[in-house]
Amino acid sequence: MKIGIIDVGGGMRDIFGAGVFDACLENNITFDLGIGVSAGSANLAGFMAKQKGRSKRFYTEYAFRKEYMSFKNLVKKGNYVDLDYIYSGLSNANGEDPIDYSTFSSNPMQLEVVSTEAETGNAVYFSKKDMPVNCYDILKASSCLPVLCRPYPIDGEVYFDGGMSDPIPLQRALDKGCDKIVLILTRPKTWMRDPKKDLVPAKLLEHSYPESSKKLMNRAYLYNEQLATALELERSGKVCIVSPEHIENMKTLNKDKEQLESLYDQGYKLIEDIKKFI
Repeated sequence: MKIGIIDVGGGMRDIFGAGVFDACLENNITFDLGIGVSAGSANLAGFMAKQKGRSKRFYTEYAFRKEYMSFKNLVKKGNYVDLDYIYSGLSNANGEDPIDYSTFSSNPMQLEVVSTEAETGNAVYFSKKDMPVNCYDILKASSCLPVLCRPYPIDGEVYFDGGMSDPIPLQRALDKGCDKIVLILTRPKTWMRDPKKDLVPAKLLEHSYPESSKKLMNRAYLYNEQLATALELERSGKVCIVSPEHIENMKTLNKDKEQLESLYDQGYKLIEDIKKFI
C-alpha cells in the first residue's frame, strides 16, 4: 500500500503543518510520497531530513527578522519575502539552520514540489532530483507569492507559488499511485475560498503574466472544487484531512507568536487521527 501526504501551504499558517510533521517524527511515522505546495514544500523537506523543530524555528524565530520578510525587502529587492535569505542564507550547509542534506537525500520517501510556470500558468511538479545540495530553488519557486515577489527563475523559466495552479494536489497523488492520502489543510475544512480575494493581485499581474493572472482569477473555484473532492474521498476512507478547528484572524503573512504557537499545537495534537488512518 502506498501512503502519501500533502501539505498545501498557507504562509505563516503552515506552522500547523510543522506541528503535524514534528508529531510524525516523534512517532516514527513515514510516508511513501510527499507533495508540498508553497510553505508545505519546506515543511516536507525538514520532515524528510528528520529535523524535528527546524520548521517551527522558521515560523517563530527567523520570520520575525526584517531580512526574512519586510517592506524594506520589497523596496530594495522587489520581494517582500526574501526567498534567497530563507532557502539559501539560512538553509545551505554553511547557513544558520542548514537542511541535513545527507539524511534528506538518503530518505526513500518520494518528494514532489508544486510550482506555477509564470508564462503559462500551468502547474509544474519538481522532484527530489531537482534539489541538489545547497540549491533549494524549487522551494523558492513553490513559495514565490505573486505581486509580493518577482517570479523565481530556474533554468530559463520563471515560477510563482504552486497554490495558484494546483492548490490541493490530490489528483496528482492519486496519479502517482497513492492508496491512502493524509491531507494537511491550514484552514478549517469547512472554509471555502472567496473569489474576491484574488481579484486585486490578478489584476496587478494581468499585464506582465496574463496566463498566471487567469489562474489567480480561477483559484478560488479550483480550490473549492478540489476541497469538495477531498471531503468526498475522506468519507470513503481514502483521505484523512487534518486541519485546524480555528485560526482566529491568522492571515498568510501574520506574525502573532501566540496564534502561531496555537496553530502548531493544533497540528501536533492530531497525530492520533493519522495513526488510526494509516
